[in-house]
Amino acid sequence: MRHDAAHLSETTAPHPGPVEEITMTTTDTVPEVITRYLHASDTHDSRMAADCFTVDGTVEDEGRTYVGREEIFQWREHGLSTWTYTTTVTGDQPVTEERHRVMVRVEGNFPGGLVDLTFDFTLRGGLVAALRIVG
Repeated sequence: MRHDAAHLSETTAPHPGPVEEITMTTTDTVPEVITRYLHASDTHDSRMAADCFTVDGTVEDEGRTYVGREEIFQWREHGLSTWTYTTTVTGDQPVTEERHRVMVRVEGNFPGGLVDLTFDFTLRGGLVAALRIVG
């Protein structure tokens, strides 16, 4: 598990709508498609986030499974675009060449205001084949 602050970088992106600014921190050891997914999530670009997945990609979140880019797009659009939040990658752990865990702290105006999550990514062909989010 990597918690080395020297490897952290931060980006800020505007969000259309009620969110004025969103900050995302990532490490330079995270695969590019995961960094792209996290950036798309933080900037509420649901299409870009969905396009990070294989055609048959899956997301498991809060007891539900979303299959395929269109369901993932809808999950992002309807489930996560409501809140103002910042996301900070607090660590990452390569499991295998195809599997990567990213520890994420999310702070915002959602119920509870702060949550530490693990994003368990499975990659295939340079895209995300599966994402399991656990808290």
